[in-house]
Amino acid sequence: MAKRGPKPGSEAAKRGGQALRAKYGPEHFAVMGKKGAAALRERTEPAYFVEVGRKGGEATKARYGQDYFTRIGRLGVEARRTLEEEASRGPA
Repeated sequence: MAKRGPKPGSEAAKRGGQALRAKYGPEHFAVMGKKGAAALRERTEPAYFVEVGRKGGEATKARYGQDYFTRIGRLGVEARRTLEEEASRGPA
C-alpha cells in the first residue's frame, strides 16, 4: 500500500509544511520534537544513544577526516576562553 500525501522533499510537501507552520507556528514543531524525544527515551536503553553517537562520529570522521575534529575542538576551546574572559570582566 502506498503512503498517502505528497512525496517527501517535493514542492507539494514543502507547501504542506509551510501551511502547518503558518497555522500552528514554529513552537508546535518544538513541542512535537520534545514529545518524540521523550517517547524514545522511555522505550530505549541508554546504550542505544551511545551507539547512535558512536556511529555518527564515525560517519563524520569518514566524511571530513580526523583534522575536522581537531579544528572544531580548537574552536570550542577558543570560544570557551572568550566567554570566561567576558564573564571575569563583569557586566559592562
